[in-house]
Amino acid sequence: MAPLPISSIRVGKIEDVQELIKSKPNKVPERFIRDANERGVLVSPKTHLHQHIPVIDLSKLSKPHTHDDFLFEILKLSQACEDWGFFQVINHGIEVDLVDDIEKVAKEFFEMPLEEKKKYPMEPGTVQGYGQAFIFSEDQKLDWCNMFALGVHPPSIRNPKLWPSKPARFSESLEGYSKEIRKLCKRLLKYIAISLGLKEEKFEEMFGEAVQAVRMNYYPPCSSPDLVLGLSPHSDGSALTVLQQSKDSCVGLQILKDNNWVPVLPLPNALVINIGDTVEVLTNGKYKSVEHRAVTNRERERLTIVTFYAPNYEVEIEPMGELVDDETNPCKYRSYNHGDYSYHYVSNKLQGKKSLDFAKILN
Repeated sequence: MAPLPISSIRVGKIEDVQELIKSKPNKVPERFIRDANERGVLVSPKTHLHQHIPVIDLSKLSKPHTHDDFLFEILKLSQACEDWGFFQVINHGIEVDLVDDIEKVAKEFFEMPLEEKKKYPMEPGTVQGYGQAFIFSEDQKLDWCNMFALGVHPPSIRNPKLWPSKPARFSESLEGYSKEIRKLCKRLLKYIAISLGLKEEKFEEMFGEAVQAVRMNYYPPCSSPDLVLGLSPHSDGSALTVLQQSKDSCVGLQILKDNNWVPVLPLPNALVINIGDTVEVLTNGKYKSVEHRAVTNRERERLTIVTFYAPNYEVEIEPMGELVDDETNPCKYRSYNHGDYSYHYVSNKLQGKKSLDFAKILN
């Protein structure tokens, strides 16, 4: 997957938000200020008590006490994927120490001096390194966020120059964490296949050597959180996305549900999972990717570690025949190469679910 030619992209000056709050703690530069209809408002989760995203207990799927336990949790998973596109998983089996360690090294990375972090730049038109992704013009609005993103698997998608030497344990921690997240994604896809009435190995057989990438997002406090967005609204191009939020972070993730932005408060030791565009296409729209965004907080920071899990770039994607019916559920998406879609996704700014237009069959 070659990036866009760097020379063809003019992104203008992109100020580092961590440096901004040091030098101008009460000022938000114009390029971060959103139009009134785009602005994020931090809504208390207490105002949405009737709208908690579903929680799936993986212990009831991996080691069910009874067959009824298993079927009940599979039904919950199916409803979560169909009605929400988001859910939290508890009892996921990933050791707390491993989760704490990756959080610690991520924090240490963002706390390093800017000159150290700039050794690993995210060049315009690319999505690996430190900086801001999905910026393609000099007048495009910026997110109130610093990112550090890396390709993890297969090894061919890695850029070794971008793997930092500091913090000293960074690479070791990320390798161990990513292996466990990869196992989790494979398990989840087995259960999702079962929830669709398919054989449990369906996705793994289809995906080949799956692609896995990680992005760490740091959202500093903002003096005017009502004027900015931490991350622009978008759906993910992956099959599954796994989000870990640091334990002392504020609420920031919001998902679009029934035309309302609903805040998501992660449970202790839970991981937030969302369906990506790829699963929407494969299920012919039965399980939908959902638009989501991040908002900021006046006083508190937020750190997330996000893993994207997707088919190999060589795989051809199209709705599975088992989920297409010419009369009752006709095919909604065309066949395409996943590498082509990934290139399309990273070559455009984040703009709701617009990227999925790439695959839609227009009547």
